[in-house]
Amino acid sequence: MRICIDFGQGQIFARLEDTPTAQALIEALPIDSTASTWGEEVYFSTPVSANLEPTAREVVDPGTVCFWVQGNSLALPYGRTPASREDECRLVTNVNVLGEIEGDPHELAKIRDGDEIRVSAA
Repeated sequence: MRICIDFGQGQIFARLEDTPTAQALIEALPIDSTASTWGEEVYFSTPVSANLEPTAREVVDPGTVCFWVQGNSLALPYGRTPASREDECRLVTNVNVLGEIEGDPHELAKIRDGDEIRVSAA
């Protein structure tokens, strides 16, 4: 499964694994939302709700597409967050891992708080 994340300054694509949360996200597309940032992470709310999956974790690689269960949000870390130790990508809580951004995840640095975001099938 592949998605496109459009924002005012560009777009990025991501490949999603076949997980229950990824399936729920695909079924909810298209999604329009407003971006928030937390260090080098972009996140935004979705109409999807999910439970933590067995593979949920707090530390991920840059460019991992995550679902923050407590916030019903997609979380897209591309570097350090305020919770990071050393150079890791640490999220605020365990998250469901949905997939991976194609290309350079640092393109997410162009997104600012309040930017409009649209997620659609690609």
